[in-house]
Amino acid sequence: MTLDWTNRRADRLRSLPPYVFARLDELKARAREQGLDLIDLGMGNPDGPTPQPIVDAAIAAMHDSRNHGYPPFEGTANFRKAITDWYYRRYQVPLDPDGEALPLLGSKEGLTHLAMAYINPGDTVLVPSPAYPAHFRGPAIAGADIYPLVLKPENNWLIDLAAIPDAVAQQAKVLYFNYPSNPTAATAPREFFEEIVAFARRHEILLVHDQAYAELAFDGFQPTSLLEIPGAKDIGVEFHTMSKTYNMAGWRVGFVVGNRHIIQGLRTLKTNLDYGIFSVLQTAAETALQLPDVYLHKVQARYRARRDFLIQGLAELGWDVAKPLATMYLWVPCPPGMTSANFALEVLQQTGVVFTPGSAFGDGGEGYVRVSLIAECDRLGEALRRMKDAGITYTSGTQASAPNSQSLIPNP
Repeated sequence: MTLDWTNRRADRLRSLPPYVFARLDELKARAREQGLDLIDLGMGNPDGPTPQPIVDAAIAAMHDSRNHGYPPFEGTANFRKAITDWYYRRYQVPLDPDGEALPLLGSKEGLTHLAMAYINPGDTVLVPSPAYPAHFRGPAIAGADIYPLVLKPENNWLIDLAAIPDAVAQQAKVLYFNYPSNPTAATAPREFFEEIVAFARRHEILLVHDQAYAELAFDGFQPTSLLEIPGAKDIGVEFHTMSKTYNMAGWRVGFVVGNRHIIQGLRTLKTNLDYGIFSVLQTAAETALQLPDVYLHKVQARYRARRDFLIQGLAELGWDVAKPLATMYLWVPCPPGMTSANFALEVLQQTGVVFTPGSAFGDGGEGYVRVSLIAECDRLGEALRRMKDAGITYTSGTQASAPNSQSLIPNP
C-alpha cells in the first residue's frame, strides 16, 4: 500500500501561501531545455565573484584544523567582535559582542526562526504587503494570525501606522519591516523610524527590522538603522546579511543585533536546531566586514550604473520609473489590464527575460514586477531590445503583448 503523504503534511505547511513561481519556474526550465538564452532578472542573487581577500581568508582558515570541529553555538568571538565593530563604524551604536550580536546561517534563517521562537499559534503579527516572503512565511509557519499592512505608492510604500486600528495594535505581538525595501526599493527617513519605535513601545510590540540592503545605497543617501533610534533596543532587533554587499549569497552568513533578551530567545531555539556556521565561513565574513570602503564603493557604483541604464531604457518603452536610492531592484508597474503573474509570463514567453511577479511578495504587490539589477549593462540592453522587438511597452489603456510575434516558449 502506498500512503498519500501529501495529505499527511503538518498544518503549518498547508497554511503557507500558494507558490506563485511554479508556472514561471516551469517555463524557465522549458526555455533552458530548448537552449534559449534566458536573461534572468528575477532573482535577488548578486552577480560577480566574492572579493578575493574574503576567498583567501577562507582558504587559509580551511587549512587550520582547529576550524574543522563544531563552532560555538553563539558564533566565534572574533566574528561577533567584527560585527559590533562594523556596526559602530557604520552607525555609531555601541553593542556588546557577548549578547547583542548573533551570527546566522543567512538572515533568512534567522528571520524565520525568530518567528518560531516568539510567535504562538493565534498571535497577531503585523507584516507589510508587499514584503520579502520570509517576513510572512516565517510567521505563517509559526501559526500566526497575520495582519497585512498594505503599502501604497501614494505613501511612498511606507507603512501607514495611523491606519492600523487600535484594537489590532493592542493585540499585535510582532511587527516585521524592511527599509530599504525588498521588493519595492523604497527608503524610509529617520522620522519614520522614530515613529515606528514610538508605536512599538506604546503597544509593546517586538520590532523586527530587516536591513539587508543598507550598504547598497546611492546618490549620497545613508539608510537609517533601527538601533540608531533611542529606545529601539528595548523592543527591537535588526537583521543583516553578507549576501548582497559582499557577493556572498551562497556562503549563507548573516547576523542579528539588538536586544540581548530577544537574541537569547533566538539563540535558545537555534541550539536545538543547528550547530551554527562553519568556523571557516565566519573567518571569511569577519574579513569582509573589515574590508576598506573601496570595495563597497565599487559595488554601489556598479548597481547605480545599472539602475540608471535600465530606467532610461524603460523610459524609451513608455515606463516612468523613479530612481530608487537603495537596493538592487526596480519596482516596475505592469501595463494596465495585466496581473503581475501574467505580465511576467508574457515577457518570459515573448523575450526570454525573467521578472518576478509582484504577487510573489503578497497581495499588496499585485500590479508590479520586481526587476533585479544583476546583469551587466550589455545584457540589460539586450533585454530592452528584446522587449522592444516584441512590442512590449507601457502605454496607458493597453496591454503588454505582441500578438504578431511568435512566443519563444510554446504554451502548454
